[in-house]
Amino acid sequence: MFTGLIRRVGTVVALDPSGDGAILRVDPAGWDLDPAPGDSIAVDGCCLTLAEPPVPGAPWRFDVVRQTLDLTTVGDLRPGDRVNLEPSCTAETLLGGHLVQGHVEAVARVLAVASGEGSWRVRFELPAALRDRVVDQGSIAVAGTSLTVAGTGEGFFEVALVPTTLRETTLGDLAAGDRVNLETDILARTLIAWIERHGPAMLERLLAARGGLAAE
Repeated sequence: MFTGLIRRVGTVVALDPSGDGAILRVDPAGWDLDPAPGDSIAVDGCCLTLAEPPVPGAPWRFDVVRQTLDLTTVGDLRPGDRVNLEPSCTAETLLGGHLVQGHVEAVARVLAVASGEGSWRVRFELPAALRDRVVDQGSIAVAGTSLTVAGTGEGFFEVALVPTTLRETTLGDLAAGDRVNLETDILARTLIAWIERHGPAMLERLLAARGGLAAE
């Protein structure tokens, strides 16, 4: 589990084919985090497992399976690309963002970037499968970064980026056409899934109960 608060911006060193997947190597840019093999690190919002003990000055290695390459932007990465990094949280982690699983639901393209004096707004396409889960003033993770939805429209949503986010993440690099990982709020997803699965039956029971009361 993560919070969507980016702790470091790293640089991709290599993405090399390995069997049906790939080996991703990322330079953590002098980050003083000391993870152990098996620890989870979110790379642009995608939860990956550290494969080897970190060596000072050497890139971190992650083994990436085919499904991750196909369903996230990890498969697009090239040497020199900058990526957002976040370690998994603990019970003592300050939850300054929102609960993020690192399970990418969709990849979306940037539609437009509007920057002006004191403001920076980005519009992203909103995949049809996620439209019920994205609401105005709700939470969403874009490339692993916890953001507030500033507005929605037919097939799109927008976020407003503050200077700290532009400075501490890769989102200030975005341009129209870029692809980003999206993950919607787990609370919204869970509620919608519960209603879809159990709502009709509950409604039937409620109507039946009301009918019984009316008969009495």
